[in-house]
This record gives sequence, C-alpha cells and structure tokens, in this order.
Amino acid sequence: MNKAITDGIVFQPLPFSAGLGIWSSGDGTPGSDTYAISGSGVYVAADADFAGCLEVLKVDPTARVRYMGETPILPGCYLRVTARVKAISGPFPAVRVSGWAGLAGGAPASGLPAFGPATQLTSYGQVVEVSAIIGTGNRTGVDMVWNGADYGHFGVDLTGPTGGVIRIDDITIEDVSSVFTRDLLAIVDVRDFGAMGDGVTDDSAAFEAADAAADGRTVVVPAGSYLLQSNVTMENHVKFEGRIVQAAEHRFILQRGYDFDAYLDAFKDEETAFKKAYQALINFADHESLDLCGRRILLTEPVDMQACDPTRTRFETRRVVRNGHFEPNDSAAWDTELVTSQATYSASDDLVLTDVVNVENIPMGALVEGNGVGREIYVTSVDVDAQTLQLSAPLYDAEGSQVFTFTRFKYMLDFSGYEKFSRFNLDDIEFQGRGVASGIILAPAGSTFHVRDCFITKPKDRGITSPGNGCQGMMIDRCQFVSNEQSLPVTDRVSIAFNANANDVKIRNNRASRFKHYCILSGTGSLIAGNHWFNGDNETLGVRKGGIILTTPNPKTIFTGNYCDNNFIEWTNEHSSDPAFDSQFSFGGLTITGNIFTINDVAPWSRFIVIKPYGPGHFINGFAVQGNVFRSLNGKIDRVEQVDTTFAELDFSRTRGFEFYGNTFSNVSEPASNPVILEHEQETAAVTWVMDTTVSLPFLGHARFVDNVMPDGPITNNSGTRIHELPWAEGDKGSDQRSVHLNWGSAVKGRVRYQVRMDDTY
Repeated sequence: MNKAITDGIVFQPLPFSAGLGIWSSGDGTPGSDTYAISGSGVYVAADADFAGCLEVLKVDPTARVRYMGETPILPGCYLRVTARVKAISGPFPAVRVSGWAGLAGGAPASGLPAFGPATQLTSYGQVVEVSAIIGTGNRTGVDMVWNGADYGHFGVDLTGPTGGVIRIDDITIEDVSSVFTRDLLAIVDVRDFGAMGDGVTDDSAAFEAADAAADGRTVVVPAGSYLLQSNVTMENHVKFEGRIVQAAEHRFILQRGYDFDAYLDAFKDEETAFKKAYQALINFADHESLDLCGRRILLTEPVDMQACDPTRTRFETRRVVRNGHFEPNDSAAWDTELVTSQATYSASDDLVLTDVVNVENIPMGALVEGNGVGREIYVTSVDVDAQTLQLSAPLYDAEGSQVFTFTRFKYMLDFSGYEKFSRFNLDDIEFQGRGVASGIILAPAGSTFHVRDCFITKPKDRGITSPGNGCQGMMIDRCQFVSNEQSLPVTDRVSIAFNANANDVKIRNNRASRFKHYCILSGTGSLIAGNHWFNGDNETLGVRKGGIILTTPNPKTIFTGNYCDNNFIEWTNEHSSDPAFDSQFSFGGLTITGNIFTINDVAPWSRFIVIKPYGPGHFINGFAVQGNVFRSLNGKIDRVEQVDTTFAELDFSRTRGFEFYGNTFSNVSEPASNPVILEHEQETAAVTWVMDTTVSLPFLGHARFVDNVMPDGPITNNSGTRIHELPWAEGDKGSDQRSVHLNWGSAVKGRVRYQVRMDDTY
C-alpha cells in the first residue's frame, strides 16, 4: 500500500533550494521563525556530498529544522522521515528525526512522542543518515506512534553542545506502509487505528475505526490483549492472533464468519467464547443460530446463560444453538447445594411457602422435598424480605410447619436466571454429564423451548429440568437420554431424564435408558409419541418404577406408538393441595393407544398402568386404552393395570367413558377388557343366574351394566323344553360388586355369551 501512488497524496517536502521560508527553526506551525530570517542557517548550493543543503550554526541547546508543510497522518499509513547530515566544525551534536503533531483546526495533539531515536555525530565530514517511522499503530518498528493526530510538521533536531556547524541534506518523507502490511489489498490492522493490545488501554474505538475502514477487507488483530470496554460490532471478517478481553455487560458482535470458532479465536478460552458468542446471538438480528462447529466445550462451572448478558432478563425471539458438545470438568463448582429449612404451608395459598427460616440461603431452582410434597416440585422465586418462596406446584399434604429439604442441582446450561425465556432451540448437541453435572435447567417462565437431535448422556441428577412454567409448549424430539446409573438396581437410582410443569408438551421419538423415571409431567395437553424408554436392571424379580409419571388427574394427553420397557405409566394427582375429589375433574382425559409394553424378570405383581389417587372420591371419567401390546418375558405377571391404594381407592360406582379393549396380552395371567365379553353356563335351572366377572374388568372394577346377552345354544327348563323369552340384567351384584344377575321368567338353564361394562355413558 502506498498512498502517494494509490491516492496521489504528496508526503515529500520541498527541497531547501525552493527557499528557506518554508523551513522553520521552531515547531513548524504557521508564524514560527523560519531559516529565511533566523540568521542561524544558510542554503549551500554545492557540497561534495550533497547537491544542495542547509547549513546550520547550532546556537541553542536544541536546534530544530521543521518543514512548515502539513504532512497528513492517515490510519494504516506509515511514514519514514529520513535525513542525511554531517558535522563541519565545532562540537559534535546528536541528531534525531522530530515532529510536531497537530489536529484539524491547528490545535496540538497532546501526549504524542515528538522525536525518534538520536544518533551522535563523532567525526567531521562523515555523512550520517538518521530516520524514524511515524504511524498510528503501535507496531514493531514504529518509532513515533501518533494515534489521534491529523497531520505533522516533520524535520530533525540537533541536541547537545552549541557552537557546531552541521550540514543537512534535503529531508525525505516516504510512505512505507507496505512494510507493515502482509496482504497489500485484503488486510486492515487494528493497530493502524490506535489499538494498543496492552490489556489496559480501551481499544474499542480503534476496532470500530479499523472495521469502518476495511470496506470488505479482513481486519487483523495481531498478538496482544485487546481490552474492549464498550459494545463493539465488526461488520467485516476478522482474523485474530491476539486475544479480546471484555466484561460480560459489553457485547462483541461478529457479523461475518459468525460461529463458535470465530469467538474461540477471539477470546482464546472455550467457556468465554461460548458466553460471548451466545450474547451476540441474542443481540444481533442477522444471526438466528450459533454453530458450535462440532467442538467439545469443557466447562469449569455451570454456564449462567442470563449472566452472559446481564442487561437482558427476558428473551423471546427464536434462536438456535447447534452442533457441539458440552462437558464438565471435575471441580467443586458442580457440587449439589443442600439446604434444610423450616417453613409453613397453607392450602389456601398453595404455591407459597411462608416464614421460611434463612430464606436467603435457598437458591431459585431448588428441588423441594418433605412430608406431603409431590415429585419434581421446584422453587421458582425467592423473596428474602417477605421470607417466602414460590413453588412450581402445590403440595398434597403439607399443611402447617415442617422442615423441608431444598436441593439445587448444577446444570451445564442454566437458564433459570431469566424471568422469561422463549422460542429457543438446542439442536444436535451432546450434553455429556459424566456423572458430574446435570444437563439443562429452563427459565421459570417461557414457551416453546425445543431440544432436538441431542444426546443427554450420564447426567448426575437430571437431564432437563423445568423449575416453573418455562416448559410451556416444550418440544423434545429425537433425543437420547442415557443415565449414569446403568449398573444400579432400579431401587437405588435417583436420576430423572426430564420433567415438565406446563401444558402442550410434545415428546416425540426419543430414547431413554435406565433412569429412575423417564419423565414427570404436571401439565395438560401433552403428546407423547414414538418414544422408547427402558428402566430395567439386571436383578432377578426386580422392582420396577414409573417410567412416565402424570401428576394431573385430567391431563388431556395422548400416548401413542411408544415402547414402554420395564416400567409403567403412573397416573396421580400428587400436585394438588386438596387431593380429595370435590368438583374438579377426576381421572380422565387420557388416551393410551398403539403402544408396546414389555417387562422381564419381574415379580407377578408388576404392572404397566397404575392409577394412584392421593385423596378419596376420585373415579375414572374419560379414559381409553386401546390397541396396545402387553408382554412379559421370563415369567408371567398377574395383570397389566392396578390402582395403588396407598392413599385412597377409586370410586368405581362413578366410572364413565372408559374404553379398554383391542389390546394384546402375552404371559399375562388376567387379561382385562372394558367392555368384556364373557361366557356363562348354567347347569342347574334357576330364575336368577349369578354371573361373576371375577378379574376380567380393568382395575378390578364394578360390573355395572350388561350390554347384551346371546344364548349359545338352547335355553331350556328342567323338562328340556326350549324357552324363548328375553331375560333382564342387573349389575353391581355381589359383595365386591363384580357380579351381574340375569333374571328369567322361570327357572331355566343353558349357556350364554354376554358383554359387561364397568362404566356408564357420559
């Protein structure tokens, strides 16, 4: 690059032969003394070494020769000032290139160096060349860094004893920018615009100036530490050799070549690079996704995603982070926080704990455990002044005061610092917990958080946690969850793949292996399709736990096309502050269709579908189990469904809209169906036939109605005469109400096929 050639800029001063009125004996500014009138310098037309030169009698401690023309100082342009001098007589001075730095308008540019290195003259008649390079960048070889100056008056200084006579050849000023430019057309160096790279000086303005000048070229950041103390946006490609240092509250946005590798080049640290790249992602509209470039990012501590940009407490614009790998190192930063504290609970304000002792010690996002506390209930906010905690769900039987346990797991990506966070995607990422860290914790509020094509491998405690309603509309698609408890018996496991508290969750085509539970779902309107979760172990006659736990009695949810392997669907109302039935929806709004249920090496009492009411008076009201395959391997199980009566039984007298049919049973001793088709043979003539459904109705429900009866052969009296009259039926008979009566006009015998229902129509 040569501005004299490319831009026609004149740097070279006029020769002394053009007149000494343009050569100052002062600083070179307008009005300063010139050699035309000073009397201490004369022009010598002929010299053995110089074609024409200025002869100066040194009468001052520092004698100056300055060109009065304004030589422009341009970013990226480096000027070399050269002078050839020789001593004629008298004491020997030292010689140095010097200059006066000015601003547009004539004011001096303060704080800039006024001279280059000095050379001592030692003999008469010897020609000595002195030079110095002046430029805006703090680069090796630059003698006078003039960042901020607009022009200069250049020449030489003669220092040392007075009385000497020195001759000075015509001074030259040439553009030597090419010495500092590695690619003459494609590179702009931030040092040319004043960047210091010392880790102390704020280089923000220099970066922006270099970017503005680049105009499509690459901006180069040479070796050094560049402190940026304000927001900086780079529109052009940037090549980093040095390191960026910037506080979390300031943003560094790369508009070109935006990906994780670019930020790793810039910040030289994986964690910092991810945080700053994420900060840029949520602050620049032209990028919808952050490509992690397939990199493994080793984390020394949980990433507080909100703290990556402290200025934002909410974010609800679609963004994607994809194609990478997160993994924790081994450090105390991943240790679980455990706090016990006394607090008071009232069902009248069922999402609040009051009078919490040492409430300031309890972290937001902590799991709450205690007497009468359901599963996966979290602290959604903490009010230290009021000594209260907000909860993600009500407690079923915790009225009064007690000591609760608050457990805060540590997650690789922690979004819990946001007030609300929505429309965010994690795509094609492995979260390798190594049994050291959990995976992801969501914000307390938000919607449509989407995790797709991800591996959540060996989380310490949880794969994905929703501490509040940030899971509204959450989607988990084509992910694999692998626990860190593969070798443990089911009874010893503590980890859970994920939970959700809000509505409209979509869980599709995922695979989960050997967790305590696959998921705990507290909202409604969920779709669970195409998943395979298996929670078995290597124990003989092993215990099985719920794979999916539904904590809402009317979840408005569909299970279809899933593979439920060595666990069961558990349906409760444990997230209710008044679990007894009053006027709310009871157990209904659930469809289980076209799934595979399998189990092996278990005791006969194992089940696939368990309803567990936490209070009395509940009943089935709108429930369908159709077209499923139930299979037990290496031993039979008694039946596939059960009511867990730990707290209460179902009221079977109120069952309505229950369809349980079209299912396939293998190695199940007592298949069930509703309606169920049975046979009865009456060998002794009787007016009333007592027909027992035994264990044929699901959940051992009541035989309430006979839908139809069809004789299987003749109905006769004791004399063998055929009877053609229609009988009438009664349900809910017997001490267990699982028998029906078929009533005839006279005593008859014979064989019938009949259909019984345990539910009423709506």
